[in-house]
Order: sequence, then C-alpha cells, then structure tokens
Amino acid sequence: MVKLAPSILSADFSRLLEHVKEVEDAGVEYLHVDVMDGHFVPNISFGAPVLMSLKGKTNLFVDVHLMIENPDQYVERFVKAGADLINVHVEACPHIHRTLQYIKSFGVKAAVALNPGTPLSSIEEVLPDVDMVLIMSVNPGFGGQRYIESMTDKIKRLKAMIDEKGFKIDIQVDGGINLDNVKAVVDAGATIIVAGSAIFNTDSIKETVLAFRDAVK
Repeated sequence: MVKLAPSILSADFSRLLEHVKEVEDAGVEYLHVDVMDGHFVPNISFGAPVLMSLKGKTNLFVDVHLMIENPDQYVERFVKAGADLINVHVEACPHIHRTLQYIKSFGVKAAVALNPGTPLSSIEEVLPDVDMVLIMSVNPGFGGQRYIESMTDKIKRLKAMIDEKGFKIDIQVDGGINLDNVKAVVDAGATIIVAGSAIFNTDSIKETVLAFRDAVK
C-alpha cells in the first residue's frame, strides 16, 4: 500500500501539534520532517528541538530528512528527538556507506536521498544498506515548487534497479506532488509520497488526505 508522508515544513507552526494530529487522524502513516541548514540548501527550517516538542505526542512513523552538511554530527540528536528513520543526501556524505551504518547503529532505519541532477549510479553500491531511497522531484530548499517531469522516468529506473537486485526498498518521492500528478508518480514505482503544501495549505486536511488516497488506489 502506498503511504502518505505529510511534510511539516508546510504546517502552521503556531498550531504544529494540532496539524500533526489532523493528518494522523486522517490516516496517514508517516510524518516527514525537513531539516535545512542554509548551506546544503538555500534555506533554514528547524532543528531537533522542534521534533522533540512532538515526541510522545504522535504515533506516526517519523521520517527525518536531513538536507544539511555534515549530517553525521546531528544523527544522534534527531534519534533522541524521536526519529524512526534518518534520511541523508548522498551529495552531502563523502563516506555514504559509513554514514548509513552509523545511522543504523542507533537502531533506526536508514535512507539515502538524491537531488534531481544526481544520477542513480551514485547510490547503486549502497542499496543493500538502505531501507528507503528518496527521489527529490524538485531542487531542495523550498516548499511549493513545481514537480520536475523528468523525475518520473528516474523513479521508473530506480524501481527497475531495485527489482533487478531483488531488494525490498521503499521509494519515496518529494517535491511538487499534488492530486493531479500523484497517480503517475505511484505508477512509476513510488511507495511513499511526501506532500507539504498540497496537504496543509488546504481548506480541509482530512478531505485532502482522503482525496490523495482515492487518487492512488
């Protein structure tokens, strides 16, 4: 079953817990936490204290996406703050295998992310070590961007690569996904859909989540 992972980057931070409860009550499975440092990407979001404020207050699987330089320095902090999965960018990790093993040493799942211009070949050697691969379908750093259409083919090629090797790895896609294009993304092979503004910036979060469900059935 395709899982939904609303990104709290687009939530109203004055009502953060309320928004998290709304998506949880609507039946999503994941909570996507976008961490930006203003160096790896041209924006700053928030750090571990924000995630810590939600610890113990949601039963959602917490997926932390570190769009930061030197992610190894912050893995432990986010695990302690409640992360169930840590996702790092191959572009930010000169020793990606070591970083993935370090993440797993804390007993959480490990994932690797790829920017739109980064080839799949850059992660081929570490596929046995990951639980999930994130395909960025926009250039990371800002919410509300338009989906890059060529990423659909990239998702298909990643799925073929995973299937050929017989691995069971989730494919997450993040960036510009909405009700108009989500079916094509899922048909290409995505198993986890990240959506921020398409879910939180609506009149009814619950109705929007249900609409996403209908679109990917």
